[in-house]
Amino acid sequence: MGVCLRYVNDRETARDLLQDGFVKVFTHIDTYSGNGSFEGWMRKIFVNCALEYLRKSDVMRETVDLDNTAELSDPDTSVVSTLSANELIACIQELPAGFRSVFNLFAIEGFSHKEIGDILHITESTSRSQYTRAKQLLQRKINELYQK
Repeated sequence: MGVCLRYVNDRETARDLLQDGFVKVFTHIDTYSGNGSFEGWMRKIFVNCALEYLRKSDVMRETVDLDNTAELSDPDTSVVSTLSANELIACIQELPAGFRSVFNLFAIEGFSHKEIGDILHITESTSRSQYTRAKQLLQRKINELYQK
């Protein structure tokens, strides 16, 4: 469920993706070769289910006006270190779907920008800019959270 929630911020949609993922796990369990961890194999299925949903939803066409987002050259690492995992996940879930997808694929799943471009059917440079903008917006959200 955590993997699904990283890609969509709606719990009902995440539950649907979770169910779809388990259906795929059980129908394709015979394709698991035993190489690598079973958990990793399952996670890949859930990520692919989420990405398939996002591609169908065409989330990469969403845009966000970031003209007012200042470039944060020296983020306050003390703020980030005081965040709980749940607070950080909540901030990530508030990102627009396109930014969130690229951020998750690059920062959490470890894909390269070229791989992300292939997965999401976008250019490598679009992936890079979406990731940069996601980081800027995430930094702003975290700063706003702690300036209240």
